[in-house]
Amino acid sequence: MLARQGFVMEFKKTVRNGVEYRFDPLTGHQSRINPQRAGRLRNAGDRGGLAAVVADSARTCPFCHERVEEKTPCFTGEGWQEGRIGRGETLLFPNANPFGENHAVGIISRAHFLKLDEFSREMLQDNLVASRDYALAVHRGKREAVWPIYLWNYMPPSAGSIVHPHSQTLVESEPLPGQAELMRKSREYFDRNGTVYWQDLAEREEKTGERFIYRGDCLSLVTSFAPRGFNEIQFIFGGLSSFAEAGEREIAEFVDCLIGALRGYREIGIGSFNLITCSGPIDERAGYYRLHAKLISRPYPGGVYTGDTGPFERLCDAWVIDTLPELVAAKLKPIFR
Repeated sequence: MLARQGFVMEFKKTVRNGVEYRFDPLTGHQSRINPQRAGRLRNAGDRGGLAAVVADSARTCPFCHERVEEKTPCFTGEGWQEGRIGRGETLLFPNANPFGENHAVGIISRAHFLKLDEFSREMLQDNLVASRDYALAVHRGKREAVWPIYLWNYMPPSAGSIVHPHSQTLVESEPLPGQAELMRKSREYFDRNGTVYWQDLAEREEKTGERFIYRGDCLSLVTSFAPRGFNEIQFIFGGLSSFAEAGEREIAEFVDCLIGALRGYREIGIGSFNLITCSGPIDERAGYYRLHAKLISRPYPGGVYTGDTGPFERLCDAWVIDTLPELVAAKLKPIFR
């Protein structure tokens, strides 16, 4: 527990029937961790089947260079004269099947498929900068659009319908329910404690070392005490509250850390993931909040596998996990040395 001015950041867990019941220090959300479950059958198929999935999808991929102009839509209206936004290998355009406001897709590479350790710094930096600039441009034209979301679904098990590497950016007029809760709880912590929860969390995790992975000039990496996804890593930015505030320096360090994390994921056998930013609003410096991103693994693509989410997660908001965060940190930490 971390005490500051009479308030306690509590890392609460209990054990019942060999299962660790953990509670998020900020929200109180419950996770259940039983490392013994990791030995269950999860990938029954031949991982060699991935090559067939990649080859089959390449034949009709709308994001490949020879089809992208014909198969993807363009931005329309004032301010989007170029139709699409290009930067390096990144190409941004509207999502043809959006699930939110101002929903854009950003192709990351010209290559149809890249392994987790094959993404270059230039690719990811161009993609993040273009996505940030898109969010700012949307906000300039629609002042009510203040909540930017950057996400990356890699391979079909992550809910990514297209194999070709691509990110997504949304700029919404209301926060996601989970984001609204994070903002509210962070404000409550600040009002009661006089300090920023996210800074306290990063400092506390670095001091104890159990879940700490890395600290740089702009951000810290830790595994989540009560994860909501498998192999969950948090990227906590030190001085930003919104994705829209990220400058070249912050993005460059985020990219370096993301490349390290993806390399670590591949080394421990992960082949699919989700990444999402948890951002404060544009043009409102929320001093009580810090921008952070979460990275979680998903089942390996190819063959028959057991999904990593079930009714507890989808319907009861209780997240069942089979990997101890401390073990994930211990495996990834050497990569950052």
